[in-house]
Amino acid sequence: MANYPIIEKIHSSDDYRKLTKAELELLPGEIRSFLVEKVSQNGGHLASNLGVVELTMALHKAFYAPVDRIIFDVGHQAYVHKILTGRACGFDSLRKKGGISGFPKRSESECDPFETGHASTSVSAAIGILRADKLMGSTRNVVAVIGDGALSGGMCFEALNDAGQSGLPLIVVVNDNAMSISRNVGAVSKHLYKIRSSRSYQRFKSGFAESLKRIPGIGDWLFITLQRMKNRIKYFLIPNVLFEELGFTYLGPVNGHNVEDMTNVLNRAKQLRTPVVVHALTVKGKGYQFAELNPERFHGIGCFDAKTGKVNKHSSGRSNSSVFGDALCELAQNDKRIAAITAAMPSGTGLSEFAHRFPERFFDVGIAEEHAVTMAAGMASAGARPVAAIYSTFLQRAYDQLIHDVCLQCLPVVFAVDRAGLVGEDGETHQGVYDISYLMNMYGMCVMAPATQQELKEMLKLALKLNMPTAIRYNRGSLPQKPVKNRIEYGKWEEIIAISDVTIIAEGRLVETALKAAQGTAAGVVSARFIKPMDSEMLGRIASRAKHVITLEDGIRTGGMGSHIRELLAGRAEVITLGVGEEPVLHASIDEQDELNGMSAGSVRAIIGELGGGNEQ
Repeated sequence: MANYPIIEKIHSSDDYRKLTKAELELLPGEIRSFLVEKVSQNGGHLASNLGVVELTMALHKAFYAPVDRIIFDVGHQAYVHKILTGRACGFDSLRKKGGISGFPKRSESECDPFETGHASTSVSAAIGILRADKLMGSTRNVVAVIGDGALSGGMCFEALNDAGQSGLPLIVVVNDNAMSISRNVGAVSKHLYKIRSSRSYQRFKSGFAESLKRIPGIGDWLFITLQRMKNRIKYFLIPNVLFEELGFTYLGPVNGHNVEDMTNVLNRAKQLRTPVVVHALTVKGKGYQFAELNPERFHGIGCFDAKTGKVNKHSSGRSNSSVFGDALCELAQNDKRIAAITAAMPSGTGLSEFAHRFPERFFDVGIAEEHAVTMAAGMASAGARPVAAIYSTFLQRAYDQLIHDVCLQCLPVVFAVDRAGLVGEDGETHQGVYDISYLMNMYGMCVMAPATQQELKEMLKLALKLNMPTAIRYNRGSLPQKPVKNRIEYGKWEEIIAISDVTIIAEGRLVETALKAAQGTAAGVVSARFIKPMDSEMLGRIASRAKHVITLEDGIRTGGMGSHIRELLAGRAEVITLGVGEEPVLHASIDEQDELNGMSAGSVRAIIGELGGGNEQ
């Protein structure tokens, strides 16, 4: 790391605290250059990390990791934290197989006290740690660092409501990189947080209240009257009173790019020993022009040219998300009942164009998947045709709402389950491998799996005609662009290669894997276009012709498609189920993850050979 002499000195959080004042002044620029270089080579979350450089430096000045606990909500902004705790040397392998994770990881460092990957979890985890410390007689600082976007998650509000009344010294740092606060309000807030955070003011406020209450006859009335007057003034001057109403002392806003100011307010927060919210203002993508101008594009990005900001294109095809988004726009043009719902992912789910063309029918509810699903159910009950586009890994957060609010009422909500199956470098927190197993067991649910992008379009069209809950699951990246040979019919599979002694039943992207595996062999290939309901007629034909059946699914084996097929074919054919095991799948390329789980074309071909179907007749 010859180009990064200061970072090269940091092998632990202790080394960071030993840096000179001159080195600390140069460090933010060096960290940003380092991040741009490494992420441009490996891909990852860039804009969010560029925005928290000084904030993270201040956190590690005010708190002593690993004794003090710093929990990063979502975790995609923890790269700077990793650098300051001595892991910069591992960034050449960032998100690669066997390399360091793109998220906090307990097995990686004792400075990562809690693993995160989904939003709105940090406050709950932090208050849990504080309560355990109290039970165990430990005393340390616990900090939850959460973005303004994650505050929209219902779980976060539940945790804030609980933590505020707990009296425990939880410090919540709100990293606000979107909210705009005017100069006047900012000045007033900055002045008031200095007063409110001082111990003398806290003692005076408590003493003054007790003195008022002791005045004979009018004490209680006078206290209530002044309290109401104070609240009215507070609501008028400060828009961020929600935290104080929940029981937190609010400090801020503070410039999150000023290490000294940030460190000072964090030290004040430590001294209060009560629940505190520190409101830090930052700029997402700060210090790298391309990321500042387009923070959404550089939020999670693949390899790119650091000099030009242009993404290196590895795929020749359009993404499945964009194909879905365009198809939905076409359908919505002729059906005013169609609405689109997303949980803070309009670009990632391909809905940006829909939002532009049909703004009155587009609903971004923020990081609130539970609300998104039940809202969709409400819309469907009133005659609309809602389409909720949600990543598979995030849809599982709304498991109860899927059952209780959608399926039990048989409401026609369409779920576009994006990023279904293995997702690659984001690792175990983002693998979309559970949706098949839980959706298959939900009353009235239809589950489709397109093997091509044209099938994705046709399935969306069909789903909007069905009067039932429907999920279309498709993978990250690009499915093949092939014409639909056989019309898609509800509950019907497609026999691509004639059923034989050894037959592969595959779904989604793995149909292409099955075709590659079957090349040069006598194996048959069937595309399970409908995971639920299954094609009982086709299964009967398979049972009458095949001795061995290999099921191939981009999801967890246990309780998945293969498990159900094995039950249905019990005693009629041997069924070998291939899919993801129970062991969490760590970050690596999707090809490497397929190989690890025995789902690659080579692995399937080897099984075909062992079963006697290796030679084409």
